Amino acid sequence: MQLLTYFIYITATLLCLYLLLINLYLYWFSKLRIFNATVIKPVTRFTVIIPARNEEENIENCIRSILNNNYPEDLFEIIVADDFSTDRTPGIVHALQTKYSNIHIISLKNIITETINSYKKRAIELAIAQSKYEWIITTDADCIVPQQWLQLFDAYIQKNNRVFIAAPVMFTCNNSFLDIFQCLDFLSLQGITAASVYAGAHSMCNGANLAYKKSVFYEVDGFKNADHIASGDDMLLMHKIKTKYPENIGYLFSDKIIVTTPPMPDLNSFLNQRIRWASKATSYKDKRVFWVLLLVYFLNLFLLVLFIASFFRPQIFLVWLSFILFKALLEMPFMYRVSKFYSLQRLMLSFVLMQPFHILYTVISGWLGTFGTYKWKGRKVR
Repeated sequence: MQLLTYFIYITATLLCLYLLLINLYLYWFSKLRIFNATVIKPVTRFTVIIPARNEEENIENCIRSILNNNYPEDLFEIIVADDFSTDRTPGIVHALQTKYSNIHIISLKNIITETINSYKKRAIELAIAQSKYEWIITTDADCIVPQQWLQLFDAYIQKNNRVFIAAPVMFTCNNSFLDIFQCLDFLSLQGITAASVYAGAHSMCNGANLAYKKSVFYEVDGFKNADHIASGDDMLLMHKIKTKYPENIGYLFSDKIIVTTPPMPDLNSFLNQRIRWASKATSYKDKRVFWVLLLVYFLNLFLLVLFIASFFRPQIFLVWLSFILFKALLEMPFMYRVSKFYSLQRLMLSFVLMQPFHILYTVISGWLGTFGTYKWKGRKVR
């Protein structure tokens, strides 16, 4: 019983720390202002890089969404870095090349002969080496970009002295339990990303909507010392650039630049994705990110332990339930603001109900991301 009392005290303390953290994120997020680009002559030249592996169902839609941008064709190029695809992905890109001169493709199978752990980083490196323009934008092959995407990046670059720009990403969300769960989880990550970049507190971003200078990429030696990690082509690079240019990191806060991507279609792929994301946690040199992740992980771990303990001592259940409701109430104002920005307020109806599942998922994915393996794009990764 004494051990359970300690668990309750520790959980209560972690919740208090969590309260402070969430209030900070809410404060920072509330300070963000929508970037409104006035009519301005486009001048920035972009190389859009799309790493792709077995994306025959998505790659054409992704490329066409970029081509449909309201931006001069001579000011941007698209490079698809084909990562050993075994489907029709390369053929689809080659067919588009016959119609559009600014589309290019490189094939990793013609370049890489050894086994490596981070094919995506290598794909981006090879594409950057062949890029013609100074500004690099990365997105994923299953993403759709909005029509003002390049125009807004250009306007932001012209108005701000930045070398690295993060921007928002959103899951398309249907009404299935798994979709709603993923969308709520991703909303929280996106809200924290926007708030922390604005405050200069953490190095957080998403490679599906990211822009940086090629010269700066080479200044920080690209992905060197991070290329042994399968993920991290976004946040680990951001940290290296932020270390050298702490005042030149920006977040383009606009609902007109949101890149959309589908959630994982099933539980297995969802867990593998989140384990992949969690696998880079111990590699953050920005220890503020590490300590925040550790606080969140242990809070969820202690809540899970209390729930298990309630099966042996039923009176513990009310304590656990009180903690869960308190945690949800702490997060609610922040989550509502974020969901409003993404026009997904309807998801908040399920927010409290998802709390127990989110606790279990956080503990499992955090543990396996550190000590386990996962499969991604048909590859088993350590």
